Amino acid sequence: MGFVVRTLVTALALWIATLLVGGIKVEGESTLSRTLTLLAVAVIFGLVNAILKPLIKIFGCFFYIITLGLIAFVVNALLFLLVSWLADLLDLPFHVDGFWAAFWGAIIVGVVSWAINLVIPDRKSQPTGT
Repeated sequence: MGFVVRTLVTALALWIATLLVGGIKVEGESTLSRTLTLLAVAVIFGLVNAILKPLIKIFGCFFYIITLGLIAFVVNALLFLLVSWLADLLDLPFHVDGFWAAFWGAIIVGVVSWAINLVIPDRKSQPTGT
């Protein structure tokens, strides 16, 4: 259930990024096709973040320290571009036009996801009802 909620939150955050950043586009003939594209891209986004981000943090720990964590913005933008490239390989109509669109898109997706997750209660913190 958590995977579905995270995917829906990410898809919503990606949609908001497409509205706010001119260089991020999701194309489709209908609302349903655009929604399915955003859901598929959200799954790709989740997989990329789950697999690559921990490895990048481990191997790039030195850069995170010397830049006081600011390198995370660059890493997130590059991962956002990777998601766009993977979506293109899978013939999904999701496109990010360059580094700066990816940079702002990653910030928006991060902030929107964080804000939505504040509203959605965490299942782990709820009492079990014993």
